[in-house]
Amino acid sequence: MGKILNIETSTRVCSVALSVDGKTVALQESNTESSHARQITVFAEQIMYKSGFTFQDLDAIAVSKGPGSYTGLRIGVSTAKGFCYSLDKPLISVGTLKSLSNGMVLKLAAEGKNPDDFLFCPMIDARRMEVYTAVYDSRLQEVRKVLAEVIDENSFSDFFKQDKPLLFMGDGAAKCKEILAKASPNAIFREEFLGSATYMAALAEEKLKAGEFEDTAYFEPFYLKDFVAGISHVKGLR
Repeated sequence: MGKILNIETSTRVCSVALSVDGKTVALQESNTESSHARQITVFAEQIMYKSGFTFQDLDAIAVSKGPGSYTGLRIGVSTAKGFCYSLDKPLISVGTLKSLSNGMVLKLAAEGKNPDDFLFCPMIDARRMEVYTAVYDSRLQEVRKVLAEVIDENSFSDFFKQDKPLLFMGDGAAKCKEILAKASPNAIFREEFLGSATYMAALAEEKLKAGEFEDTAYFEPFYLKDFVAGISHVKGLR
């Protein structure tokens, strides 16, 4: 019975879930921006207490590896590594965009819709008109590789020519909606659908069964592009 602590901090959502055999049994999350550092360990303690398990009962720690917020990813991976070292548990990484697509597949199935009728385009805000994005089919096979891309009306023209609608979701989809909705009636938007640690559960369980673990000492998040520091607004740091 695989018990995994799943950590998702790659976007503005701070989310922690406990999964057993690939199914979420406890979840704690918040959509409050810039709260990850103070909430993440508290959430982990809360869900372990609610579930009746101890941290030593865990079989692995899973973390959303990116792409996404530089700061959020650093917080999530550092926390996951801390748990791995202190508990002597293996580290699993799950792609953020794949996890988001998995969540939408599950959502459609729960709504009585056939996920095979869609292609999935998760989008994570990368500032300005740029997003981190990829395209997956309903089996979560990568149809278009992960990119950091500035979106225009031609960005997905090849997919708009296909029979299946392209379903956009995630916090990057909202800012691209106006442009892409005009490009094709085959563009569908669920921009309110955001990342959650619960969408990692089945993917992390697959890696646990396959023994696909990261080297805890050397693992780094998948940033996709270099971090660019902004101008500090704190007095004395400008």
